[in-house]
Amino acid sequence: MGKSSGTHPKVAVLMGGPSAEREVSLVSGRECAAALRGEGFEVVELDAGSDLCDRLRAVAPDVVFNALHGRWGEDGCVQGLLEWLRIPYTHSGVLASSLAMDKQRTKDVYRAAGLPVVESIIAEREAVEAAHVMAPPYVVKPNNEGSSVGIYIVQENANRPPQLSREMPAQVMVEQYVPGREMTTTVMGDRALTVTDIITDGWYDYHAKYAPGGSRHVVPADIPQEIFDLCLDYALRAHRALGCRGVSRTDFRWDEARGAEGLYLLETNTQPGMTPTSLAPEQAAALGMTFGQLCAWLVEDASCNR
Repeated sequence: MGKSSGTHPKVAVLMGGPSAEREVSLVSGRECAAALRGEGFEVVELDAGSDLCDRLRAVAPDVVFNALHGRWGEDGCVQGLLEWLRIPYTHSGVLASSLAMDKQRTKDVYRAAGLPVVESIIAEREAVEAAHVMAPPYVVKPNNEGSSVGIYIVQENANRPPQLSREMPAQVMVEQYVPGREMTTTVMGDRALTVTDIITDGWYDYHAKYAPGGSRHVVPADIPQEIFDLCLDYALRAHRALGCRGVSRTDFRWDEARGAEGLYLLETNTQPGMTPTSLAPEQAAALGMTFGQLCAWLVEDASCNR
């Protein structure tokens, strides 16, 4: 990693961008920039627009801290640009980012690694709205966008298929619904941190978007040790199988009635939310690491050829 004239490298924090998750990214970026300044880094905040290449050349950072979420920032595109410019950057590289952004291909990698997944298909939006493409209950979500675009649940007794928002892409993932708990595990480098139990007020009816604020986090999760250990093991194996770097976060569903057989991986997020109250920093905090220390670790971990 190159150093600027000071004792710390100059860090450009990439945030915002044109994706559906722009607002979330702006919050992450501002929080990370503030935390890095608190750790003594020289920080420049860059809202990633079409002039990003020129702006990066003008700023000439030693390291890019990637705080982008969603398409272009999370799918390998900006990673390829940074490789081309030979600027060390945080989080996962081109291939892992691209793979993990595609939920169906992620499941193919999980299966090849012997990790348990929920059955799902990719279908045209029109087909999903015309008739049940899978026996209810099932979930409909974008295959390659974040959850801010919309998640729909079709209940077991639903007579009609869901009517999807126009924001949903032309192709969507339709996934068998697993009852039970939603849990998540962060991997940092070569270590799975802990397990968070995300307790929600339940899903709204199937045509409504999942409420982002209607949850509380129990960390570490109050679950049987066997399930806790499996989450740590599965998350680390998923991180490695996808080729992730830096920090990733893998989400699970657990059907308690089925024990270990009821634990499934849903997806791996290579750019997890990065505010002090986000799931990944919250897990690091539970293990005694401050938000500033986590951000600084990501900068120290940065490289090209990821």
